[in-house]
Amino acid sequence: MSRIVNTSSPGSIRNGCRRSIAEMLRRLMMKQQVDQETKDMAAAIVYYLREIDNTIETTTRAWEDRNYFLKADRFRSEWDWAKPSADRLERIVLGNRWSELPRELGALAPHFGDIKIAKLTRSSSTWDGAHARLLAKNAPKE
Repeated sequence: MSRIVNTSSPGSIRNGCRRSIAEMLRRLMMKQQVDQETKDMAAAIVYYLREIDNTIETTTRAWEDRNYFLKADRFRSEWDWAKPSADRLERIVLGNRWSELPRELGALAPHFGDIKIAKLTRSSSTWDGAHARLLAKNAPKE
């Protein structure tokens, strides 16, 4: 009998997001200038970081239900960088402050250093249109 892998578990979601971000960081490091693809990738990273942050409470809630409070607190502190990073990157994208992008991506890189990328597997459909979606989501309501 083969092992069943739950692809919708918080851990699986987190790992998929981390892999996507790691690949986008690799691609962004090769860029010489800010183009539409750069903007889309930066916005997609914001979405992935938010998705990572959303999985943290789901994971820790299960542990707290079993009275593993110390384990839950340690886990939260291990991932406490995701939401502030998403907020900073979102401000850069929405404010067109592209000169700040390399510094922010450099600060993100150590969190993804454990991911080995032998081959880039994510297609551009992973981030296509993310910039426009982020701008539309944050557009003032009339």
